[in-house]
Amino acid sequence: MAQGTYLAVEVSGAGRHPAAWRRPDARPEELLTAAYHVELTRLAAGADFVAVPDSLVPPSGDPDLVPIRLDAVAIAARVAPVVPGVGLVPAVTVTHTEPFHISKAIATLDLVSSGRAGWEPLVSRTPAEAELFGRKPAAPAADLWRETADVIEVVAALWDSWEDDAVIRDVATGRYVDRDKLHYIDFAGEFFSVKGPSITPRSPQAHPLVVLRGDEPEALGVAAARADVVRVAAADLAAAHTARERVRAAVAAAGRNPDDVAVLLDVEVLLDSDAAGARRALDALDAHRELAASSLRVVDTADALVDVIAEAVSGGAADGVTAVPLALPSGVQAIAADVVPRLAERGLRPPVPPGATLRERFGLSRPANRYAEVNA
Repeated sequence: MAQGTYLAVEVSGAGRHPAAWRRPDARPEELLTAAYHVELTRLAAGADFVAVPDSLVPPSGDPDLVPIRLDAVAIAARVAPVVPGVGLVPAVTVTHTEPFHISKAIATLDLVSSGRAGWEPLVSRTPAEAELFGRKPAAPAADLWRETADVIEVVAALWDSWEDDAVIRDVATGRYVDRDKLHYIDFAGEFFSVKGPSITPRSPQAHPLVVLRGDEPEALGVAAARADVVRVAAADLAAAHTARERVRAAVAAAGRNPDDVAVLLDVEVLLDSDAAGARRALDALDAHRELAASSLRVVDTADALVDVIAEAVSGGAADGVTAVPLALPSGVQAIAADVVPRLAERGLRPPVPPGATLRERFGLSRPANRYAEVNA
C-alpha cells in the first residue's frame, strides 16, 4: 500500500441529502448535462478517485425526491478524456448484468482514461429491481454475494483473455491480432457460464481497481478475497476502528496481506466557514426532509474535517476517507478549495507522480496475465 492518506469523493446529482436540489446554490436544471458532471469531477481532481453511485431501484412516487439516475459507467466514460489525473470508480450493479458486458465496459473506461478506472460492484436486492429484467427473482444476500464473487472472477479472467501483446497490427500479413494470444476462459459456475475470450484488449491497468463495501457479513468475505479498496460506514471513529480491524482480519484469513487493501471510511460532509453556518445549512435541508446519518458526519468547517481525517488515519480507524457531500456542487467546491490544500499542508497527501494509474496511487502492481503465465 502506498504511503499517505487516501481521499475519495462521492459525487451524484445534487448531493446525498434528498432536499439538496432545493438549495439556492443547487443547479437542478443541469443534473442531466455532461457539463455538470465534468465540472464536479474537475473539482474533485485533487482526490485519488471519484466514486459515482448508481442503482437499479425504480423511482418512488414521492414528488419531493429527484427520480432520476444516470448510468455511472457512462458518466465516468464521458468525463475520463477531459478530466486528467483523478481515478474514476463507477458503481456497477452486477446482479442483473452480464459479466461479459461489465468486463467490456470497465476495460473501455480504463482505456479511455489511460489507466484511471475502477469499479464498485453492487448487488440488487428488491423484487421491484428483479421485475425490471424479468429473468430471475430477488435472492437472499448470501446468494447475491456468492454471485458477485463469481462476477468479479469472470470479469478479471476476461481481462486476462487477451495477452498484453495480442494486438500486432501486422500489415504485411494482414493480421491485426495474434489469435494465439487470445484465450478461452471456460468458466462454469453456479449462476452462469462464460466461454470467452473478451472482444476488448487488455487495458493499461490490466485489472482496474475493485472497490467493495465491507459493511455486511455476506459482503465481507467477497471483499476480503477480491477487493483492492474496501469502503465502510461507521457512526464514529471507534466504530470505524472496529470495522477496519474486521476487514483486515478477513483479508488475512483469505490468505492476502491486509496492508495491500485500503479501508476507506465514508464521511458525510456539509462544510461552511463556521460550524454554526454549517449547522444552519443542514437544518434548512432537514426542514424539507430529514436525513439520518448513514455514517460519520462532519457538519462543520474544512479544518474540522481535516482534523477528523488526520485522527482517523493516525488512530488506525481508516487508511483514508470517502467524502460524501450532502449538497452539490457546493460540497465538492469546499473540498477542492479548502480540504485538499489543508491535507497537503499537513503532509497527509504527498504529491502523486504525473500519469500514475489508479492502481499505482494505491501502491498496487499491474497483475500478470494468468494465461500468459501458463503458456510461458
